[in-house]
Amino acid sequence: MSSNTPRLTDPRRLAGLILGVVAVFAVGVAATLVAKSRTARVEVTGPATSSADLRIKEVELEEVAGGVRWRLKAEQALVFEQEGRTALKKIAVSVVQRDRSWTIVGEEGDLFRQTSNVEIRRNVVLTSNDGLQLETSVLRWQGAEGRLWTDAPVRLSRDGAVVNGTALDVRVGDERTTVAGRVRATFTRSPRR
Repeated sequence: MSSNTPRLTDPRRLAGLILGVVAVFAVGVAATLVAKSRTARVEVTGPATSSADLRIKEVELEEVAGGVRWRLKAEQALVFEQEGRTALKKIAVSVVQRDRSWTIVGEEGDLFRQTSNVEIRRNVVLTSNDGLQLETSVLRWQGAEGRLWTDAPVRLSRDGAVVNGTALDVRVGDERTTVAGRVRATFTRSPRR
């Protein structure tokens, strides 16, 4: 009889999966938004409702780098040159590598050009093609530290395994994933496929 241990319990696999998605997202979005913001077609939609230097409607960016293809779609991007920040609304990111893929969605977020740090907020869901799903209200990537984290409640699930906690900290360099706070894990046997 073989062991049916869920793959979700392997912190190295989880850390690598989350790192791949966020690293590709952060670097790609930072580089592309800076380049595209200078040449993007801007549609005037009426009086400005913000102090943004540039407002872009229906943003779609795609890049292939290092064997990874990613595509970012957002209903709106507001570029704040002075702050070095780009605010995004209704974000959907897809990341495709040779052997796996992910999608990340959120209602809003910020990209900080100087640091390549990213924050995605409100109904954030990361889903991988192997069934891993991460749900939270805010997810942050700090590029210099190789850290993906949230101090908001988080839910990780795959193949009948569900882990809930009040915070998540992934240290990519150490291949360490910590679900903190009041943690609850439930493991149920998935029906065989």
